Amino acid sequence: MSRTPFRTAKRGALVLVSLAAAASLAACASNAGTDPSESPAEGDEYIWTMVTDQAGLGDKGFNDLAKLGLDQSVESLGGEAQVIQSNDQAQYVTNLQQAVTGGATVTTGVGFLLVDAMVEVATANPDAYFTLIDAVATDESGEPLPNVASVTYKEQEASFLAGIVAGLSTTTDNVGFIGGMEIPAVLRFYSGFAAGVESVNPEATVTAAYVGSFGDSAKAKELALGFYDQGSDIVMDVAGGGGLGIFDAAKGLGEGHWVVSTDTCKVDLAPENFLTSAVKDVAGSVLRANTSAAEGAFEGGPIELGLADGGVGLCPDNLDSIDSAILEQVDAATAAILDGTIVPPATPEELADFEPVAF
Repeated sequence: MSRTPFRTAKRGALVLVSLAAAASLAACASNAGTDPSESPAEGDEYIWTMVTDQAGLGDKGFNDLAKLGLDQSVESLGGEAQVIQSNDQAQYVTNLQQAVTGGATVTTGVGFLLVDAMVEVATANPDAYFTLIDAVATDESGEPLPNVASVTYKEQEASFLAGIVAGLSTTTDNVGFIGGMEIPAVLRFYSGFAAGVESVNPEATVTAAYVGSFGDSAKAKELALGFYDQGSDIVMDVAGGGGLGIFDAAKGLGEGHWVVSTDTCKVDLAPENFLTSAVKDVAGSVLRANTSAAEGAFEGGPIELGLADGGVGLCPDNLDSIDSAILEQVDAATAAILDGTIVPPATPEELADFEPVAF
């Protein structure tokens, strides 16, 4: 099997669920919800608000995806979009409360780091609607809050596929992973990615490093340069807005230095260095929650989305550039995940116990 990452090839029959589909996924939420008897607003009265994490807009990741969901809500449902940017964690409670006070129809909190602030503000405002991305908001007894649609993703499924591409593309058998912080979503990306690499290339090693935040592009670039200097030819970026520094590092070093990205397709950041991306449908999640609120049918509770739901997948933008033999392996692994033959690990502990299976 060829391990040259960018031979010209016909697009393989990759099993990808469209991230623009699955409009009925709001039904995956818990039946516990706020009173859906009437819509909270009509037409131009809607205010779709989001509170960013520290990385803010321009991260080419889930903050930008959430903003896209807001824009799609305005286009589809009417009203206006408002963004409240957070510079540090101390602002999360204030910013979420500002959204409620400002009359938000639904307030979206972007990222795991907002979970404590979300719990505090949602508990204090039980009649307000919220969407939380990448975490589950619960009360003191561990019960999901009924006014928060808590959306998480099976990032490990998408990153397992990205790991297959990386494992079959590396020529040094030395792969790096740079995360922003060791939070659950990042660890799901890491665990699935490392398992995917191992499944197709047991000689390869995946080494992880963490920036300590999601907005420090200089530190992320420094870590990436270190990986490349030590022989890594591929680095996976799960560093939020800081990941822009990883692309800068690869682009500066030139040919043979690849980046695997996350959340969105980021080919434009370094077209000659982009390998693939494990993407997730944050925009669709925001739009679905806002639509349910507009229809008077908002439901809180946990919603977990994976390959089968169209919630995660592999970047479709450059499939024609990936070797067809690699795509055949991605195809087979996708089918194996969907039928339960493969269960990609979601934590480092599960990764340690993971036994690759034939697919």
